[in-house]
Amino acid sequence: ERQFDTRNGVNKDIIVRFEHLLNEYFEGDAPQNQGLPSVKYFADKVFLSANYFSDMVRKQTGKTVSEYIQDKMIGLVKEQLLSTDKTTSQIAYEIGFQYPQHLNRMFKRVVGMTPNKFRLQS
Repeated sequence: ERQFDTRNGVNKDIIVRFEHLLNEYFEGDAPQNQGLPSVKYFADKVFLSANYFSDMVRKQTGKTVSEYIQDKMIGLVKEQLLSTDKTTSQIAYEIGFQYPQHLNRMFKRVVGMTPNKFRLQS
C-alpha cells in the first residue's frame, strides 16, 4: 500500500500512458494481428512487472487492468454498433476477438443485452 501512496504522481503518469497505449492499440491493426491485448503486453510497454502494474492500476482506478481493457472494448463496440452498419462478427474481428460469440457473451454480461439488441434499442 505505502509504495503506491509514495509514488502517486508517477503512477498517475503511468495511467495516462496506459490509456494512450490502449487507444493506440485499438486504433492500429494490432487487434487483427495480435488479438486481444493482455495485461503483460501493457506492463511491458510501461516497463513494469505484470503484477506491480495490475496492483498499481487497481489502486489508481479501482478497476483491474482486465476490466479497464474490457471497458475500452465495450465502448468501441458500442460506438461501432451505433455509427456503422457492420455486423457484430465484423466488429468482433476488428476488436481482436477470435470468435464473435466471445464478444456477444462479454457484451451481454457487461451491458445486460446482446450487441444486436443494443443496436436496435438505440
